[in-house]
Amino acid sequence: MVRRRVSRRLAIPSRLRASDNHFPNRPQLMPRAKKVLIRIHYVLLIAGCSTLAYCASVAITASHYQAWAREELRNSNSTLAALSARSSSGRPSLHPPVRLGSGMTLVGRVDVPRIQLSAMVAEGATSQVLRVAVGHVPGTALPWQSGNVSLVAHRDSFFRRLGELKAGDVIRMTVPGMEYNYRVTFTDVVNPDETWVLQPATGGTLTLVTCYPFHFVGRAPKRFVVRARRSDRD
Repeated sequence: MVRRRVSRRLAIPSRLRASDNHFPNRPQLMPRAKKVLIRIHYVLLIAGCSTLAYCASVAITASHYQAWAREELRNSNSTLAALSARSSSGRPSLHPPVRLGSGMTLVGRVDVPRIQLSAMVAEGATSQVLRVAVGHVPGTALPWQSGNVSLVAHRDSFFRRLGELKAGDVIRMTVPGMEYNYRVTFTDVVNPDETWVLQPATGGTLTLVTCYPFHFVGRAPKRFVVRARRSDRD
């Protein structure tokens, strides 16, 4: 005797069948969420690529300016050396800072052996200047003048290792026709409104300023200061 398998269809209560109407868009939830995530993914990808492209553009522009300014300083030194050789009175008078075709004025070059820094210095502290060079604060002394020579730069570019300097470290400033040597006397962390660091000083003083903390994300609340004095022995 063959037993037939009988499948019975389960009876679903009418109240449960009616409950499905409470979620009419239920099948569309996953596709819609997926589309949103894909759009967010592309937005973030575009934003990331744009940021990388901007950073690369800034780095290339700074590199081109630095190379160009070094060549201009080298040419100026060669010209002054030739004039000095021809002059019966010895070394000719110092030239003013060199104005380059970009509209920025070249002051010279700053070298800090301890942190392997060698960067060109341009006149001004605007974003345009600090994007490609170390800036000389207008109104402060120039290297061949007596007073406080004040230089500023971003903490994530030329002055990223400024915090490694110690008392006694050597800083050199090279300008057309002359080189000046300084030794660090102290470093300090100050508030942005403490303008004493830029005020005139007696003798040959050099002040380097950048934002602090160095790895702070966003607008840094402090300033890191390096003060140095001209050294005739070096």
